[in-house]
Amino acid sequence: MRGDLLLTGSTGFVGMELLARALERTDRSVITLVRAADDDSAQARVDGVLADLFGARAGEYRARVVAVAGDLERPGLGLAPRTREWIAERVTTVAHSAASVSFTLGLEEARAVNVEGTRHVLELAELAAARGDGLECYGHISTAYVAGDHRGPFPEHAHDLGQGFRNTYEQSKFEAEALVHAAGLPARILRPSIIVGDRRSGWTAAFNVLYWPLRALSRGLFAAIPADPASPVDAVSVDYVADAAHALCHDTSPLSGDRVETYHLTAGDHAATLQEVCAQASSYFGRPAPRVLPPAQFAQLDAAEVARSAALETGRIFFPYFSVGARFRDEATRSRLDGSGIQVTPLSEYLERLLEFATRARWGKRRIARAEALAV
Repeated sequence: MRGDLLLTGSTGFVGMELLARALERTDRSVITLVRAADDDSAQARVDGVLADLFGARAGEYRARVVAVAGDLERPGLGLAPRTREWIAERVTTVAHSAASVSFTLGLEEARAVNVEGTRHVLELAELAAARGDGLECYGHISTAYVAGDHRGPFPEHAHDLGQGFRNTYEQSKFEAEALVHAAGLPARILRPSIIVGDRRSGWTAAFNVLYWPLRALSRGLFAAIPADPASPVDAVSVDYVADAAHALCHDTSPLSGDRVETYHLTAGDHAATLQEVCAQASSYFGRPAPRVLPPAQFAQLDAAEVARSAALETGRIFFPYFSVGARFRDEATRSRLDGSGIQVTPLSEYLERLLEFATRARWGKRRIARAEALAV
C-alpha cells in the first residue's frame, strides 16, 4: 500500500481504535491531526493514546506516528501552507473520524465541527489527490442516524429521503455527508449505529448513549420506560466498527460507478429488542426489570409510578434511539466484508462483559487503559 495515512480523531473512542489497527496491521506511517497549541503538545497527547492502546509496547510504534497540531474549525485546518503541502505529498489515504458527538449543541456549533470540519479535511484530501501518489480513499466516519426520523428500510445508498432529525448531531452529520458526495473524491462513507465497548474485554472510553440507561437500570431507577418493547436497539461493538472501517478505508479495489460508496456498520437483524436488553441488564444487576410500555400506555400510569421513573427526564436525549423507526440495510457491507471474517456479534452475547467493565470502571470515573483491559 502506497503512502501515509492521515487520521483525524485519533484521541477519540473510534479514532484511537483506527490508529491501533493501522499500526498493528500495516507498515504505514500515520499522520494524525490533533487539536493542540503546537506540534509538541499534539505529540504528547498522541503518546498518551499509544500508552493507553499498547501499554509497554507503545514504543514499538512511536516512530511511525507523526502528530500535527491543527483545528477542524479553522480554514486550512489551521495549518501553515508548508505543512499542508508536506502532508499532501505523503498521504494517499484519509480517515476522518473526528467529530462532535454531543446531542445538545446548537446547530451552528455542531456545524462548525461536523460540517465545516469535514469541508476543511476534504480540501486537504483534494490537495493530496493532486500531489504525490494521489488519493486512494477518503474514509468518512458518519452515523447510521443520518436516517433521522425516517421509518422503514433505509438502504446504504440512501441519503435524503425527506427525513427530519432528532438533534443537531444527526443533522450536521447528514450535511457533512452531502459535502463528501459533492467533493468528487474516491470516498467511502461508513455509518455505524450505537457504538458500545469492545466485545472481547468490555473496554470503552465513552460511557454515553446506551450506557446511561444501563447505569440507571443498575440502580433500579426505572419503574417503566416509554417505548415499543419490540423496538430494536441497534448497537455494535467498537472493535467491529474499527475492524470494518480499517478494512474498507485500506481497500485499494476500485470504487464502483459512483465515486462514493456507503456502508452500514450496524447490527441489523442481529439487533436485540429494548425489552431483551432491559431484562438481561436487570437480571445482571439483580434488579426488577422495568415495564417497557408504548408511550400511550405510559401516559396512563399513576403519578407515583411516573415519579419512580423520574430518571427518564435526565435521559430523554437518549431514549429516542430505543424507538428508531429506520431499519438499516447492510447488503453492500456484507458483500464486501463477509469474506474477510469481519462479522457483527449480537449484543446479548457480550452485554455482560460491557456491564462488568462498566462496573469495574465505575461508569467512567475510574480510567482503565485499553491495554490493561485486553490483558485481563
